[in-house]
Parts: sequence; C-alpha cells; structure tokens
Amino acid sequence: MTYPDTVDQTFAKHWDSWFTQSDLQDLQNAGINTLRIPLGYWIVEALVERPAENYPRGGLEYLRRGLGWARDSGMHVILDHHALPGVQTPGQEFAGQCTNDVQFYTPHNYHRALVWTAVMTTLSHLDPQFSSVFAIEAVNEPLMDASKTPGYGDFQKNFVKTIRAIETLLGIHVAGYGPNLPAALPTTNFTAALDLACSLSLFDADVVSALSDAISILSEIGLQYGLTGTLTAEAFSSGRSPLVTTFMDVNWQYDNPPNPANAAIGPQGYDNHLYYSFGGVAAADPTAYMQSICNLQRIQNDAALGNSPLWFGEWSLSTQFNASDSFLKQWGDAQKWAYGQSAGWIYWNFKTEISDLTGGTDLARQWSFLEALNMDLLPQNVASYFDDDVCQPYINKTSSQSRSVPVVKDAAVARAPVANTSTPSKARSLKLSGHGRRLAKQHYSF
Repeated sequence: MTYPDTVDQTFAKHWDSWFTQSDLQDLQNAGINTLRIPLGYWIVEALVERPAENYPRGGLEYLRRGLGWARDSGMHVILDHHALPGVQTPGQEFAGQCTNDVQFYTPHNYHRALVWTAVMTTLSHLDPQFSSVFAIEAVNEPLMDASKTPGYGDFQKNFVKTIRAIETLLGIHVAGYGPNLPAALPTTNFTAALDLACSLSLFDADVVSALSDAISILSEIGLQYGLTGTLTAEAFSSGRSPLVTTFMDVNWQYDNPPNPANAAIGPQGYDNHLYYSFGGVAAADPTAYMQSICNLQRIQNDAALGNSPLWFGEWSLSTQFNASDSFLKQWGDAQKWAYGQSAGWIYWNFKTEISDLTGGTDLARQWSFLEALNMDLLPQNVASYFDDDVCQPYINKTSSQSRSVPVVKDAAVARAPVANTSTPSKARSLKLSGHGRRLAKQHYSF
C-alpha cells in the first residue's frame, strides 16, 4: 500500500513509540508535574468531514494510554485544542494544515469545536483514563488580528458554557452557575440525561446543538473503548472538581479583541506563549534578551485586564543568534525566573527529532527539554537554577527595543502550568506533541 492508504498505520507506529513510560519517568525525575497535550480536532473522528478532510485515525487509543500513565504517575494534564476544524491561523503546521485559507471563524466550525469540547469534557469526567485532566484549552494561538476572527468572543462564552453544562448534568458544583434541572433527569445514564436536557432546551441554543451532536459520538466511543456502561448504566456523579477552562490571554490579539475573562464561569486560566527566536521582542543579542525577559510585564498587563491566573504555556531556549551553551544556560534560568512569577510554565517540547536534517543536536538542544537536560543546559531538577540571581544585573534596565507583544512562531511546543486548588500552584510542564514544528510537517502526539 502507498499514501494515503498507509497513513493510519504510519501514525500508529509513531504514536506507539514517540511518548513512552520511560519518557514520563525522565520528566518526573526532572521535576515536571504537568503535561499539556496538543490535540487536533480529528481525535474525535466523527468530526472529520471526509474526503475533503483527511486526518489519521486511531489517536484516541494512544491518548487514553498516555493519560493512563499520567494518572498512575500523579501527573496533571491540560488538553489543548491545538488544531481546530477549518484551521485557526494561516501558514502554520501546528494548525493541522499549513494553508492561508483560514475557515475556523465560521458558525459551522465553531459548532464542530464545541462538539469536540463536549466530548472531551465528558471523557475527562467519566473515563477513568482521563482522571488526570484538570483543564481544557479552547484554541491554541488564534489569529492575532481580532478584526479577522468574527464571532470569537461568542465562541469563548459558548466553550465555557458547554463545559459547565456537562458538569451541571454530572452533578459537579460550579460556583456562580446553577441552572434548574428537572428531577426527572436520569442519574445512572449520562447519555440519556444529555438527550433529555437537550430536548428540554435547558441551555443556550448553540450549547444545546453541540451537546445534542455529541451524544451519538460518545455512544460510538463507548462501544469502541468499553465505556458503554460508564455512559449508559452507571451512576455518573463523578465527585470531581470543575475543569479549568483555558484561553490564550486577551493580549494575544489586537484590534479590539474579546476578553476571555468575560466568558469565565467557575475556574479559568490564561495562557501566553513567548519565543524570542522569531523576532519582534528584543534585539538579537544576549544583553537585549536578558534585559527584556528580566523586566517582562505580561503577567501584570494581563492581570490588569482580569486575565489571571496566567501561565506561560510555550517557551524554549531558541534564539535568533548563534548562542553559546553558557548563554543558553543563562537564558533558561532567566526565562524560568520570569515565567515563575506567574502560575507556572510549560516547555515546548519534551522531545524533538534528531537527525542530519535537523543539524543533529544543535537544534534539538534548544527545542527539546530532554535533550537540554542531557546536555546540562537546564538543571537536572528544573525547580532549581544554575544562578539564583540570574536577573539581578538586568532588572529595571529594560532595552528600548524590547516590548511585551506575543510573537507568532512556527516552531516547537511546550506544556503549560496550572492554576486550581487541586493542582500545584507552580506547575512545571512539558508538551507531549510529536515532531517539532520546524522539523517535520506533523508534530501532534494524537
């Protein structure tokens, strides 16, 4: 067989080997406590509109396996909707298709993303393999120009309402949210409860539409993965806490962006990504980098707009210039110091491909967390520093060329921190994607 007939088998081989229990142990040994897992919408296979859309099948099996490992190890997990139906940003492999034809910001694709959200929320609360999941991120790196994202503010609100509707039906208390549910709602058949709630229009129309379309998908997943009893026959009050709904912060966009803080119902967190290697942040020299990062104001700027707690969900050691290993050590310390003032940080990526095509370890040492550990560019315990006072010489000496504006990038991925009473107050995490963005066309774990 040849492409495309071999795609599913090729991806299964990749998924089976890319992230292992040994990798997870290495991350734990380094002090990592949180995993941010980037997902394409196609992991919910019923949402893929074939043949116009062609994505690999079978990822949910490997996601469940990896989540089971995370659960058993005590790791915390953020499910990050990394590639949205219709593509959310142009010219980026991480969006699932490198195209300039961006179609996510339409009613049809907003709806598909809400169905995905309903499915992932249900599994997060009812599938034992998902019990380590504490947060779901709505959209990874939407278009920065808010004038090109019509309806995105309404989508943010519907994303939160979809999660809270599922949780309300499950009997999970969410502060400030309490629709009156009829006593007739089943308590031992979740899909039946979901169906009745939709027929009674207990929630907003867009939310009801998403919940309704999720029912048959959940039934199919239940049959495929032995969850039918969990979804149709067992008491479904899970006793879990509400999920942390998560968005890229309001300052990610410009041109009158919607503020995700306005969508909050219950616990909510905010994500920011910062890479200096794509330009636009500081002059391409070590001193400018250090002055910029050590005087970073993003946490304060976001808090002033209600986007708190904030975490830094992607960063790396990458630079625009040919950095020495000694500077990369300093650069890692400084970034951890700056991002550690927030709710936490996540590095992109836990691993990247190493080959002649990627310059051996030269590139990987900046993008791969495990490779940076192997080369002693990051401390073996990432809660520590090579230099505890790394930023002291630079504080309040901000370069005029540094600015606090997010940078669009096409490179590697990281895992984000956590903010919830059930999770560490300072999360240190790694992304579990596959290949680094500049290293291959497809980098998703699942």
